[in-house]
Amino acid sequence: MSTIYDELVQLPSGDAAALFERVAAQLLADKDYHKLFDSRLMRKKHELGLPVTKPASLTDVPDALRKTVEETYITAAREAGELFLKDGDIPAAWMYFQVIRDPKPVADAIDALPDTLDYNQAEEIIQVALHQGVNPIKGLKLMLKGHGTCSTITAFDQVTANLAPEQRQACAQVMVRSLYTDLVDSLQGSVQKRMPFLAPGSSLRELMGGRDWLFEGGNYHIDVSHLNSVVRFARTIEPPAEELDMALQLAEYGCKLDLQLQYGGEAPFDDFYPAHVKFFRVLLDKNRADALQYFQERLDQEPDEQDKPFLAYVVVDLLMRSNQLEPAVELAARYLSNINNDARVSFAELCQKAGRTDVWQRVTREQNDLLGFAAALLASGTKTQA
Repeated sequence: MSTIYDELVQLPSGDAAALFERVAAQLLADKDYHKLFDSRLMRKKHELGLPVTKPASLTDVPDALRKTVEETYITAAREAGELFLKDGDIPAAWMYFQVIRDPKPVADAIDALPDTLDYNQAEEIIQVALHQGVNPIKGLKLMLKGHGTCSTITAFDQVTANLAPEQRQACAQVMVRSLYTDLVDSLQGSVQKRMPFLAPGSSLRELMGGRDWLFEGGNYHIDVSHLNSVVRFARTIEPPAEELDMALQLAEYGCKLDLQLQYGGEAPFDDFYPAHVKFFRVLLDKNRADALQYFQERLDQEPDEQDKPFLAYVVVDLLMRSNQLEPAVELAARYLSNINNDARVSFAELCQKAGRTDVWQRVTREQNDLLGFAAALLASGTKTQA
């Protein structure tokens, strides 16, 4: 019985095309997609008269032929990635889609998975989805199911700086909804011990209302460190997301805890839960003026000038998110004009959004920032010819 090797030997001499076709067919049948990828590049290199001993390497490709080989590389990588996806091997597929910088097919495949997987598969998917940023929202859901809240909070803290703002918000919404649901279930059980006929479906706010006995003796109904972290995450959520009011309710719950269980944060969130209640009320437009005044007073009363920029950052962020751009520009000009453009609040972008490039020009002139001043002039439209 002849083997594939015998078949290749028997092919007409000099018929390289037939050789590569037969090799590719066999590799496809064997589902050996890594070698199939190599075979596509080997074929292209052979056609171009290049060495074939290292088919996937580009170091032996002269500049004049590099674009041609790279095009084949991209096509072959996409083919291998799609074949691995078809077979359900998402980590292997990501190896190829990552190289060609196209995460969407892998993100879509991850999105189609159920939220509960066996342990080994879940670990592989979490690594790609969450830690490598392909589909962090799904990765977070899988981690919550498989590892619980504590490990998921740690993982989210580790990756959050690498996420796009919309991904960060969506992940925060997942965390808020998960903890809110757990806390409502826990509180419902506590209330039903005294009120067995309590109807289901109450909100956290409704369950707490008029029941201060729930908190007597330092009692609590959820891990308080988890509560602290999730409320902090929730600052990235924008209205009209339902999870924003859930976050407000979580902060209201935190306000009722024994003071020893209310862990502080950095100013202006050192009085952690009351400050977050104010923060979320600004975003939800609930007594917005009063809530904003809370943070403005914290800024005005801060004795240390070095600490004022962070406090001002929070106020400016809230002003921008509540569409109060004029006061945001004035405050940012005073405290945040040097802030990094990678931050949520960019002074230059704020001035442009508010139509106050004159303030941008004034500040950059005062700072002797020639390039920044030029950018402000260009943004104002007074200089249009290159």
